[in-house]
Amino acid sequence: MKKKILIAFMGLIFLAGSFLPNEVFATDVDVNIGIGIGIPPPHVVIPAPPAVVMIPGSYVYFAPDVGFQLFFYSGYWYLLQNGYWFWAGDYVGPWYYLPPARIPVAFMHLPPHYYKVRPGYKRIPYDHLRRHWREWEREHYKKEVKDWEKNLHKRWEKDYKGWEKWKGGKPGRGRERHRR
Repeated sequence: MKKKILIAFMGLIFLAGSFLPNEVFATDVDVNIGIGIGIPPPHVVIPAPPAVVMIPGSYVYFAPDVGFQLFFYSGYWYLLQNGYWFWAGDYVGPWYYLPPARIPVAFMHLPPHYYKVRPGYKRIPYDHLRRHWREWEREHYKKEVKDWEKNLHKRWEKDYKGWEKWKGGKPGRGRERHRR
C-alpha cells in the first residue's frame, strides 16, 4: 500500500513539473564545455621567404632576419612566441600549438647565443633549403652512423679483449675456474 502511495506521489510531482515553464529550469543549470588550450595561434606575417642559417652543433636552422624566433628542423617550421612553441608545415602557417612533451629534443640543446649571427655568416636562401634539406639530413645521418659504428667497434674490441683475458689466461683463473 505504501508503495502505491509513493508511486502516485512521484507521478504527481512529475506532472506538476511538466506544466512549469522551461525558463524556471533554464536559470538553474549552467553547462560550459570548453575544448582547447586557451593559447591562440600566432598571427605571423613574413613578407618574403626567409633565409636561414644553420645553428652550429645542431641540425636546426634559424631565420635571423624575421624579427622573431623562427626555426626550421626536419621538414617543419617552429616558432617560439611568448614562451609557447608552435609548428607549421610552411613558414606562413597555419600554426599549431606544440605541447612541451612534443617539442623536438634538438631545441633543448641549442647553444645559448644561437640568435647572435656573426656578420658574413652564410645565409641559406629559402628555395635552396626547401630543395636540399632532406639530402643534407641524410648526409648528417650517415656521418653520425659512421661515427657511432666506429665507436661501437672500439668498444667491441675493448670488450673482446676483456673476454679473451677472461677465457684464457693462467690456469685457475677465468673460465677454467668455473669448470666442474
